[in-house]
Amino acid sequence: MPIYEYVCEKCGAHLEVLQKMTDKPLTRCKSCGGRLERIISQSSFILKGSGWYVTDYARKERREKERKSSEGNGKASKSEE
Repeated sequence: MPIYEYVCEKCGAHLEVLQKMTDKPLTRCKSCGGRLERIISQSSFILKGSGWYVTDYARKERREKERKSSEGNGKASKSEE
């Protein structure tokens, strides 16, 4: 379940609420009764490590072909650098 962030327009309170995507958005602040507005926040989803790029999944034949073509041009491939 995603965490949604809300801010109260009246008192400025900031709320983080764990809700289902199908749940209705909150409308009233519990502290002052003011109107809540759902805000878009930065995601905490970060991709790290290998395996997230097309080149990380290259087939062996493709790597061999790229290596041979780079040797023919006199350039070192990225894996040899």
